[in-house]
Amino acid sequence: MLLIREVFSCHPGKVKPMVEKFRTMARLNEKAGQGKMRILTDFVAEHYWTIVAEFEVENLKAFEDMMSGQGQQMSAEDQKEMEQVFSGYHDLVVKGRREIWKIES
Repeated sequence: MLLIREVFSCHPGKVKPMVEKFRTMARLNEKAGQGKMRILTDFVAEHYWTIVAEFEVENLKAFEDMMSGQGQQMSAEDQKEMEQVFSGYHDLVVKGRREIWKIES
């Protein structure tokens, strides 16, 4: 099992809009059978205005399939909502990175 963490540093005052985008993404992904996503914001972090979205996948193949849209059970309406929600999200973000952790126990 792997833990995927998407870590973003946002522009000042832009964490809340980014959280809303991730909440919508989490709802749509769960509806499509991709499991739950946790959304975290910084209390103390390396940089101010940090948001983390994390979720678990069985293996790298499952992650690759998810990122390419393979095997998704998302309706056309939900896909359109996802596209609308994340259009322009680059305007909220300064930088980001992905972490992939192996869950040992």
